[in-house]
Amino acid sequence: MPASQFPRRSFLANSARFILGSSTLAPLTSNFAQTFQPDHEVAVTDMEVIVVNVTQRTKWIFVLLTASNGVTGLGEASLGRRSELNELNTFFRLVEGQSPFDINQYRTRGWPRASAGNRAVATAFSAIEHALWDIVGKTLSVPVYQLFGGKLRDSLPVYANINRATSNRTPEGFAEKARQAVADGFKAIKAAPFDGFPPLTASPNEISEARQLGVDCVFAIREAIGDDIAIKIDAHSFFDVELSISVAEQLLPANLSWYEEPIAPTQTTDTKRIHDSISQTMAGGEFLFGVEGFAPLCEQKAVDIIMPDIKHCGGLLEAVRIAAVADANGVKVSPHNPSGPVSTAASVALCAALPNFVILEYQWGEQSWRSKLVVPDEIIVNGTININDSPGFGIDLSEQVLAEHRS
Repeated sequence: MPASQFPRRSFLANSARFILGSSTLAPLTSNFAQTFQPDHEVAVTDMEVIVVNVTQRTKWIFVLLTASNGVTGLGEASLGRRSELNELNTFFRLVEGQSPFDINQYRTRGWPRASAGNRAVATAFSAIEHALWDIVGKTLSVPVYQLFGGKLRDSLPVYANINRATSNRTPEGFAEKARQAVADGFKAIKAAPFDGFPPLTASPNEISEARQLGVDCVFAIREAIGDDIAIKIDAHSFFDVELSISVAEQLLPANLSWYEEPIAPTQTTDTKRIHDSISQTMAGGEFLFGVEGFAPLCEQKAVDIIMPDIKHCGGLLEAVRIAAVADANGVKVSPHNPSGPVSTAASVALCAALPNFVILEYQWGEQSWRSKLVVPDEIIVNGTININDSPGFGIDLSEQVLAEHRS
C-alpha cells in the first residue's frame, strides 16, 4: 500500500503510543489521551513453532503468534543446526493473554533474563518480539517501518554471503561461488575463508599454512569477480591482535570492502587497536546483545560498522536503540542476517527506517526454494531488495512450500 493511502487518522490514533528510543512509549499526538483507546480486548492467544529443514548445517525456526482478533505475526529464532528452542515457551508465557501492543512491557519483563542468558535465550526473546511487531502492523494496517518513524528509502542494497554455499573450501571453490553470486546480480559478496583456522597454540607451520590458504581464497575471489564488486571478509574471531593486523596488511591489494571480526568484538580495547592500525573498514558485533553490548564498540569507535542481528540482539526495538547509539558516535549499521526469509523481511522493515544503514546481509545459495517459502516471493534484483509496503512485515509462509520442507 503506498504511503499516501495509509488510513492516517486510524493509524495516528492507534499508533500514538509508539515513539522509539525511550524506556516508555510516548504519544505522537498532542491529543493522545482523547484519540487513542488502548485495544485491551486484543490479546496474544497462541504460539506455533515451525521448523524448516534447509541443509545439514541449517534449520530455520519460525514463531507464529496468533492474537484474539485473528491476526498472526511471524518471528524467526533460527540458531544454526538447532531444531528446537525450549526457551520460546518461557517468553511466550510473558505475552500470552497480553496485548500485542505492549511491547515495552514485554521488554521490561523479559529482557533482563534474556540479556543475562546465552545466545539461545536472547534469540527466543527476540523472535517473539518480532512477531508482536508483525501483529501490531497488521492490526493497524501499516508496515512495521511506519512504527519506527517511516521509511527513508524504497529499496535496500544487499550482499551475498556465499560462505555456507561454498562446500569446496579451496581458492577455486570460493572463486566459483563468487562468480555465481555476481551472475545473480549481487554487487557485493562476503566469505569466511579462514574457517577451520587452527588454535593459536598450533605450530607455526600449521598457522602459516592456514593463513596462506585463506589469503589465497580472497585473492582468487578478487580475480574471479573483478575490481568493481565489493568483497567483505569475515575472520570469525580466529586471530589475535598481531595476526589480525598482519593478515589485514597482506590483504591490502584485494581492496576489501570490510574486514569483519578478526577477534571477538567483546575485546573492545584490542579491537580498537586493530582498527587504528589498519586501513580497511572494520565491522563486527553479530552476536552481541543489547545496547550494553554494542555501546563500548561505538563509544570507543573500535569499528566503523556494527552488525546487530535482530534474531539475537533483543529484537527490533533493541536494534533501533543500538542503531541510535551507533549514529550518535558516527558508526554505521549493517545488520547481520545469515537467516531465513522471515528474519530478512523483519530486517528490511528495520533498515528502511535507520538513518545510518549501509547494507543488509543475505544468505545466498543454500536452497533454490527459499524465495518461494514466503508469500509474496522474496525477490532480489541486481543486489537490491524492495521495501515491502504491506501491513506488518508484509509476508506469510507458503503452506505448500512449507509442507515440503517442514521438519
